[in-house]
This record gives sequence, C-alpha cells and structure tokens, in this order.
Amino acid sequence: MLTDTHVHLDLPEYADDLSAVLTASCAAGVARWIVPAVNASAWPRLVQLHQQHRNLFYALGLHPWFLADDDAAALRALASWLERQPPGLVAVGECGLDSKVAVPMARQWQALEQQVALACQYHLPLILHSRGSHEPLLGMLRRRRPPAGGVLHGFSGSRQQAEQFIELGFALGIGGVITYPRAQKTRRAVAALPAQWLLLETDGPTMPLAGYQGQRNTPAQVAAVLAELAQLRQDDPPQLAKQIADNVVRIFPRLLTGPSAE
Repeated sequence: MLTDTHVHLDLPEYADDLSAVLTASCAAGVARWIVPAVNASAWPRLVQLHQQHRNLFYALGLHPWFLADDDAAALRALASWLERQPPGLVAVGECGLDSKVAVPMARQWQALEQQVALACQYHLPLILHSRGSHEPLLGMLRRRRPPAGGVLHGFSGSRQQAEQFIELGFALGIGGVITYPRAQKTRRAVAALPAQWLLLETDGPTMPLAGYQGQRNTPAQVAAVLAELAQLRQDDPPQLAKQIADNVVRIFPRLLTGPSAE
C-alpha cells in the first residue's frame, strides 16, 4: 500500500468529489493519506475526515504562509489539541519557514519554535515546510534535536542539503518535481540518497507532475512519482515501494500504534 504523505484533502478543491478522488487513489494503489493542517480553522475538519475515512490521517499545525495576529491564541489551542491526542493525529505540521512570502520572518520563527517545542513535548514527528530557508531551519533543528524527527516536505534541493536533514532524523518528501527534466539537481539527489529516508507525496491540489500543468493534483499521482523515482534510481519498483512503505510507518508510527489504529 502506497501512502501520500502530504496532500491537502481538506481544501475546497476536493470538496465536491472527495470520495471519488479517494476511490481513484485506491485504484492506483495509493490507499492511505496524511493531510497536514495549514491553520487552526482546519483542525476540526481533519478530525471529521478521519472519522469518515479510516485510512486518512492528519497533522495539526500552523503553516508559515497563514500566520496572523492571533498566532499566540492558536498556539495555545494547538497545545490543548495535542494534549488530547485526538484519533487520527500522527504529526505536528505543516510548519516551517518561507523566505519568499510577506509574513515577517520574526513571526515565522516564533510560531515554528513553539511548534517544534510541542512536537518534542509530545514526541510527535514534524512535517516541515522550507523555501529559501534550509540553512536556518537546519540550524534550529540542530539546536532542538526533535526526538521523533519527521519529514522535510516537497524536497527540491541538493544531495548535500538532503543528507544534512537525514542526519537529524528527517526523511525527504519526494513529489512531482522529480518528473521535470529541468530539475536536474533534485533528480540527481534522489537517485543517490539512501532509500530508507524517502517518502512519497503530491502536495495536492497544487504541484502537478510534468505533463499535468494546470490540472488539479490528486493522490493517485503518487504511483507516477514512484515510477519516476524507481527509474531515476534504477530500482525495482515493487521493492522500492516496499521500502518506502516501511519508511512511512517508521516516520509516522501512530499510523499503526496511535489511538486510531484498527
């Protein structure tokens, strides 16, 4: 069973046909999904989605794009949610740093530091967003050393950058970027990295694969990402799929052992 470890199934782009999207995903062999929150208003909806779809899990957090004046209240609420350990919760996130948006970096840092502290307190993995911020993010992770590690989502960097995150216990979320021939740096990196630290994702509804520009991205496309990854690595696709399935439950153990495990 393949897992889309990062897909925003709670967004309006899926509201009209979510069941059909999940059915098509299962038909493609992608039968489990992790949905990271982007803001506090999304959290109740994620719990509801887990109740409706037993293989849909989620993370709770605050995305750096959507931080606002009520961040302090949202972070207090996040601590309360994590203390309750609601069914389906597997990680903290999506959180991180983004140098390309207008949200002040001081605000991003404050929110990230507190979310990392909560992940450490509750021994939950982190789902990290990083754009133009790998070096400061790595520095923070070296200071904090989150015990449950996590995943750097949407990896599009170099082998050297990837290895630094791996050293800190963070897997790499591999998505549609590797299907673009122009992404040579990232394609070379994923071909050389240890398979034990790779996960698959779409980041749907955005980040379409090559040839699908302008179309809604869906979790069924994880199968195409796997095929491209296997080709780049010259790996046997079923063996690579098995290794990545093992990686998923190692990075997100609550998929099997949390209060929602069935």
